[in-house]
Amino acid sequence: MMHDTGDDPPRPPAADASGDAPVEDHRNIDPNDFAREVELRPLTLDDFDALVALQRACFPDLEPWERDEVESQLRTWPESQLGVFVDGRLVASAAHLIVDYGDYSRWSDYLEMSDQGYIRNHDPDGDTLYGIEIQVHPDCRGMRLARRLYNARKELCRTHNLARIVIGGRMPGYAAHQHELSAREYVEEVMARNLYDPVLTSQLANGFQLQQLVPDYMPSDEDSAGWATCLEWPNLDYIPAKSRRTRRAVQPVRTSLVQWQMRRIQRFEDFEQQARFFVDTAADYESDFVLFPELFTLQLLSLVEAGRSGQAARRLAEFTPRYLELFTHLAVRFNINIIGGSQFTLEGDDLYNIAYLFRRDGSIETQKKIHVTPSEAKWWGIQGGDDVRAFDTDCGRIGVLICYDVEFPELVRVLADDGVGLLFVPYNTSDRYGHQRVRTCAQARCIENHMFAVTSGCVGNLPFVENADTHYARSAVLTPSDLAFARDGIAIEAESDVETVLAHDLDLEALRRHRRTGTVQNWNDRRTDLYRVRWNGRSPREI
Repeated sequence: MMHDTGDDPPRPPAADASGDAPVEDHRNIDPNDFAREVELRPLTLDDFDALVALQRACFPDLEPWERDEVESQLRTWPESQLGVFVDGRLVASAAHLIVDYGDYSRWSDYLEMSDQGYIRNHDPDGDTLYGIEIQVHPDCRGMRLARRLYNARKELCRTHNLARIVIGGRMPGYAAHQHELSAREYVEEVMARNLYDPVLTSQLANGFQLQQLVPDYMPSDEDSAGWATCLEWPNLDYIPAKSRRTRRAVQPVRTSLVQWQMRRIQRFEDFEQQARFFVDTAADYESDFVLFPELFTLQLLSLVEAGRSGQAARRLAEFTPRYLELFTHLAVRFNINIIGGSQFTLEGDDLYNIAYLFRRDGSIETQKKIHVTPSEAKWWGIQGGDDVRAFDTDCGRIGVLICYDVEFPELVRVLADDGVGLLFVPYNTSDRYGHQRVRTCAQARCIENHMFAVTSGCVGNLPFVENADTHYARSAVLTPSDLAFARDGIAIEAESDVETVLAHDLDLEALRRHRRTGTVQNWNDRRTDLYRVRWNGRSPREI
């Protein structure tokens, strides 16, 4: 088994490696030009040659799958092989089957458990997912692809209502220590984090529990000195009576927010380093999302000379290609969905304030700011957008409203009607009054629509930058106000004027229950016989 080693993946060339601002045309930018495609899907027989090539790259000393073995696997269970493709290239895969726990006593017998590679022992009515292998191409280690595959296995386990995942893992770091440590001592050192093993460390980090050590697991595996481990991941959602249909008790989503310190910088790489640090930190928390503030990119104005503020805003838009390239890379590299605050973007001669969603699969979505404040119109010449969208992600449907937009309840009604339960609100306010308007309205939207809201703002100062010289924020994760949620409807909150990153788990299943059985049921109790929201944007309707 191979594992993410932390190396950087290949990156697209920088928009301009010679200076702080790009020289390419920054008008009419198509975000798809900067997107990368990361796809996780079941393999088919058409992928056989790519699978063999991947195995040879990962395990050069081991024989790869034979074609008749893979044919048997896919014929027996089409979900038995999963693959991760980056820009169309197979770079990671996982093989597994379902068995009944009571039918086996020798979990350590790799050949027996995999039926010599044919998995004809796959049991659709079994209760255990047995992992045969996971492999990641050496060129793509560091992209957390193994974590994606482990998470996919866990989702298979939940979907098929299986009690556990059992895997036998190599110990490729043991050979270097076998003369001074026994296998048990080596494993204990790895578990204590005193030693790093390319496979076992990853398995433990992904929630697997060590059950036993296995000698002579694969005698030809010299790196492991023939030893292996047997590990188990318990499915806490498992329901023994499969005929009983219930919902998951908990549907957790981990969110992070960044409270960004404004400061003058000397070069674009200073901004990049700061952004990368926060994304890396959120990824270490294993967050599903990380939110940045509205127009935190304003500090890039330190790098340009511009006269009046309207000209400065258009100069800031010149950095949009590099901004898109950077955050697309970070989302894929750190396996996290990033709401990249917002950035000025030109479409023709019109200037917009646009929030970008960078999914961890490499795709990008946009949400324009709908309502432009008087100062934004006066100083920067910003145009307002004309649509609000709900975005599907691997953790449910989300919405993004930039700052002032959250002060208009009609927009959130539209998002709630589209099934949004998690609202991200990047904002940028100069004083406590502006912050309080955003904060109060965001919390009201949580109560009115039974949703969570994550807010993220900037702190600090940018001297001599008109309309953006001072900043005040107290970023937070907000909830409905009811017994099932945090007191005061505040799940977590940053201190004012302090740069920080926070993380918190949110239970989307609790929202569903709350809308149906909460102390008050605002959504269900609307008097649509007296009033409605008429939406004239995408999918016109009355709500």
